[in-house]
Amino acid sequence: MYVYICICVYVYVCICMFIYIYKTAYRETCSEGRPQNQLQNTQCSQRGTVDILKARCDGRKVCEINTNVVRTSDPCFGIFKYLETNYTCFPASQSHVCMSLLTNVGQVILVYGAYYGRLDKTTCSFRRPDSQIQNVYCSNPTPKVAQRCNGKNSCTISASNSVFGDPCYGTYKYLEVSYGEYPHVHTLVFSLLVIGGNEITSPSASTRHG
Repeated sequence: MYVYICICVYVYVCICMFIYIYKTAYRETCSEGRPQNQLQNTQCSQRGTVDILKARCDGRKVCEINTNVVRTSDPCFGIFKYLETNYTCFPASQSHVCMSLLTNVGQVILVYGAYYGRLDKTTCSFRRPDSQIQNVYCSNPTPKVAQRCNGKNSCTISASNSVFGDPCYGTYKYLEVSYGEYPHVHTLVFSLLVIGGNEITSPSASTRHG
């Protein structure tokens, strides 16, 4: 999907699937009603924008973005700018908790996004006092789940402050992970051995996922 954002806020939605941002740029366009001097520079693009959006949106079904969050610098002073985003929707499993991720035989894990904190009042709320579930704007995107689990058949990780830090003191938090399964591909790497003047190729197996 290809999106231009001229207004301040935009909501990405994936019904029954999960968002994956693969290209974005914060640059000029949306020219209606703008003077010509604000539209002259057409080679204006801010670096790092895709990383900001990926951290906020990857692995979620709905993602709301205010263009103010990507204004880390002004790539072209005086030019009226817009946010351009390419994203797609991937089928994925979603898990909460203190957690184990498992795949089917012959598959490996690929994490789309992971968040530690609280985004609603109902998830992991059983027998928790209201004071611990009120803050629903507590979310800390984390790469740690992907670092530990990508490419594995199974993975266990604890949803705790000791692993992910504490993004909101006093709030009962959970870990939300969106992930998919991909085929497990074995690659043989051959090394050359020379024994008694004879060349022998010796295979050593390594693994990748694709």
